[in-house]
Amino acid sequence: MITKSIYRFTRTCLVFCGIAAALTACTDTWDDHYEGTIAGANEGSLWQAIKQDASLSNFASVIEATGYNLSLGSSQVFTVFAPTNDKFSKEDADQLIAQYKKEKETVSDDDNSVVKEFVKNHIALYNYSVSSLTDNDITLMNGKYARLKSGAIDNATFLTYNEVYDNGVLYTLATPVKFNANIFEQLRKDSELDSVRSFLYNPYFYRKEFDAESSIEGGLNELGQTVYLDSVWRQKNVLYSYIGRIASEDSTLWMTAPVNEQWDSLVNQYTPYFQYSKDVADLLTQGTRDSLLYIAPRLAILRGTVFSQTVNKDVFSRKATSPLDSVFSVNAPTNYNDRSFYWGTNFNYYQYFGPLVSGTGILSEPDSIPCSNGLLMKSRKWKIDGLQSFNQWIVIEAEGSNSVEIEKYAAKVTEKDGKKDTTWAATANANYLSVDNDKYRGKVWDNRFVTFYPNDQDPVINFNISGVLSNMGYDIYLVTVPAEAADSTAESLKTRFNAYIQWTDADGKEMSQQVPKKAALETDGNKVQYLLLAEDFKFPVCTYGIKESKPSIKLRLVSQVLQSMINRGTHSKEMNIDCLLLVPHGTLQLVDNLGEFISPEMEGLPGVLMYPHGDNLKYFYMLR
Repeated sequence: MITKSIYRFTRTCLVFCGIAAALTACTDTWDDHYEGTIAGANEGSLWQAIKQDASLSNFASVIEATGYNLSLGSSQVFTVFAPTNDKFSKEDADQLIAQYKKEKETVSDDDNSVVKEFVKNHIALYNYSVSSLTDNDITLMNGKYARLKSGAIDNATFLTYNEVYDNGVLYTLATPVKFNANIFEQLRKDSELDSVRSFLYNPYFYRKEFDAESSIEGGLNELGQTVYLDSVWRQKNVLYSYIGRIASEDSTLWMTAPVNEQWDSLVNQYTPYFQYSKDVADLLTQGTRDSLLYIAPRLAILRGTVFSQTVNKDVFSRKATSPLDSVFSVNAPTNYNDRSFYWGTNFNYYQYFGPLVSGTGILSEPDSIPCSNGLLMKSRKWKIDGLQSFNQWIVIEAEGSNSVEIEKYAAKVTEKDGKKDTTWAATANANYLSVDNDKYRGKVWDNRFVTFYPNDQDPVINFNISGVLSNMGYDIYLVTVPAEAADSTAESLKTRFNAYIQWTDADGKEMSQQVPKKAALETDGNKVQYLLLAEDFKFPVCTYGIKESKPSIKLRLVSQVLQSMINRGTHSKEMNIDCLLLVPHGTLQLVDNLGEFISPEMEGLPGVLMYPHGDNLKYFYMLR
């Protein structure tokens, strides 16, 4: 079945790689040191040098309190940038040590802010020396990039440099190296973003992965297992695949995030839309229905909030100032054909127009925080309508794989040796057709449709429906096509059928409702029709984002053409079906081919304006 309502990234969960696994080869100076030819090479380890230098006593106390004296005293090669006591006081050191001990009670060293933001912010794996020509980025142990120049690292000036020891190079600094948080880290620091932070840092998603290659080996234990003096763990968050790689130091991103008050309001608004059946498993974390009830509405808020410089260069350079300019979030396919493939037509989900227009633009937030990998914008008035993101049209093409099941009936029952054997046959056959009549070209979704014609019985077909939200009003349309769309010589005949929506409620009970209530539907054999089956229809359970082995929601069509109608030559049992549409209530407005109805009052309103078909769109910028 092709259900084009939800754009899913098919790639696997992204792993945050904050520290490069390998760096450039050793410099000539370092080679000279090992060859014993460098002048002024020092004996002893980096830790011995730091411990013996009185001007580094405050820095040394933090290194020792956090246990990194073991690493700097090992055979592993490092470059250390150590601030002297002049601008890094004993009070500064004592404060960091106290903070380290406090956090150590509840978090691992890998998550300890003192280790990550201070200790590892002053150490790089491998060795780096400088010359008068040096001007390049290096990677610190916490994964941050720092600019190394002839006389400074970032804005911290060297007092001494290129001091070579047995296991690395030592620099002393006039000031500490400033820690630059990335977007993910900054969320953790801002009290107004507590709600977003608690979601993204939830153990459901935020996990650790051991990196043996970057860890420091310390020999073998009695069981022959490798013991590590410093174990490096990579941060892994399964949500990066859904919202964007906001912890990556290799990207330049902007993110808009709701402050706590906005977050709480959105969670309360969206939660009713994600009421899953009690037998549904959470595919994201392999958890339970309860975890889905927590995850889904919050993920709906954050998807579409992250934007990459790579595909939005004009916006990032603040050149996109027109209301017709747009910005693509990382969840939006930028290619028309991709959008058509995923969503059935040129819908603009996760793409926002006028992003920098003051007051209304998605990126016009005045409260913005620079980060090491971009910008974090705090939103006090949420600008992403659900119609722009998760609350999408559900377009089910009749010709889609597994979209439609033809109901079967018992064609013959035989009995042999006291055992009954039933032969099942389909009520209809399907003929897959393409539009070959210019009169209808572009008025049929994907210019294809299916003719279901009888096979001894009245045709009965079932549309499989997936991806619906609960307690969300849908207008449900069945799009039918005249036979002459594929063959201009075909006879134009009407057909007639009953339609039933079938679903399973939260308690597993199977439900059915005729739509429209107690009324047969009749098609006009001379035009494409959008038959309104139900208006503002609400499903009690959600199937958004889950895979079902047996769809719990179906639309059943049962032919109601009488033999007398066939005899009169007005009707046929053949059903020419284009697609089934479930659209958020009020968002489909059928218009004539000229589009003359469009009034100034309608401009800017959410909704999709059609001609009345799915492929030609009026006013591109008006799409949500």
